[in-house]
Amino acid sequence: MKRLLLLGGGHAHVQVLADLARQPLPGWEVHLVSPYRRQIYSGMLPGWIAGDYRIEDCAIAIDRLAASAAVRFHETAGAGVDPGAAIVRCVDGSTLGYDALSIDTGPTPALDDLPGAAEQALPVRPIETFIAAWPALVERIRAANRRFDLLVLGAGAAGVELAFAIRHRAGVEGWSQLAVTLAGADERPMAGAPDAARRRAWRLLTERGIAWRGGCRATRIDADRVHVAGAESLPFDACIVATGAAAPRWPAAAGLATDERGCIRVAATLQSVSNPNVFAAGDVAAYADPRPKSGVYAVRAGPVLAANLRAFCLGQAALQRWTPQTEALYLINTGDRHAIAMRGRWSCSGHWVWRWKDRIDRRFMRRFGTPA
Repeated sequence: MKRLLLLGGGHAHVQVLADLARQPLPGWEVHLVSPYRRQIYSGMLPGWIAGDYRIEDCAIAIDRLAASAAVRFHETAGAGVDPGAAIVRCVDGSTLGYDALSIDTGPTPALDDLPGAAEQALPVRPIETFIAAWPALVERIRAANRRFDLLVLGAGAAGVELAFAIRHRAGVEGWSQLAVTLAGADERPMAGAPDAARRRAWRLLTERGIAWRGGCRATRIDADRVHVAGAESLPFDACIVATGAAAPRWPAAAGLATDERGCIRVAATLQSVSNPNVFAAGDVAAYADPRPKSGVYAVRAGPVLAANLRAFCLGQAALQRWTPQTEALYLINTGDRHAIAMRGRWSCSGHWVWRWKDRIDRRFMRRFGTPA
């Protein structure tokens, strides 16, 4: 019997599992490798921090989803791929062969160029590591009998949402000693977003009492401060790093075709351009039509990935081509059940936007058997 190996439990693979649960793949056994039994839906993580959701509301039980699809689950992470031998090496020392391989491992934190980040700060990714560490940080804040400075480093969408979520939680729980600072390399937060959305975010930071430090390019993190190129260092009692995602090293080391960042180059069919029995989606993939690293595109790629894996395994010649939309809708949680919406150059904000985002997120979770 031939083997389809799913490496990683990302948002696209969740949809592959759901497809396999509806219709098994005849003549093939399917295995899933993931270090976690659940997949945290990143779009709802700030809502969990803010206190709007339980962590269970944000989690898809991929082990149960795999079981419903008759997919064998391996609770470990991939450490490398040998395309010539068609095997995946795992961190637990095991190896798994494959006839077809699909990779959706998600991003790794981009910390290599920031000395001290892994040791002195709390990276947002891997998300499970962040979730495990968050309660201890909350206790440190609660126990502080003086001003407690929390620095969020990285002012993209993830950093902005975290700063707003933490500030909201502080207001609800009475953490009057907490001071939140958001720092980013640009003069205003959310580089690449429409100007109107950036202005909205900047004004809201001021209204919510979050200090903004723009033009900060971090060079090193020590135990109590972030060093900044050409400027004074930023002191902190705790630092959360949300400076973006990086590709793992093993795809390039395996000889798979990658882009300059190390992401796996795929054709419009989501097949590796160098190895047609290897597919990839999510942040680990470099799409034929480049798009920003965002869970939006992993979710949208999921149905096409599921259809093309099935077609490839069954020997069907025609695979679907996927062209991601040029302009995606982004909904940015700004705490207090308020959000900013943006698409292309358009943006708006309000409590109604948060309710819109909440409905979309809950509907996504219900599709995969996790009530929210």
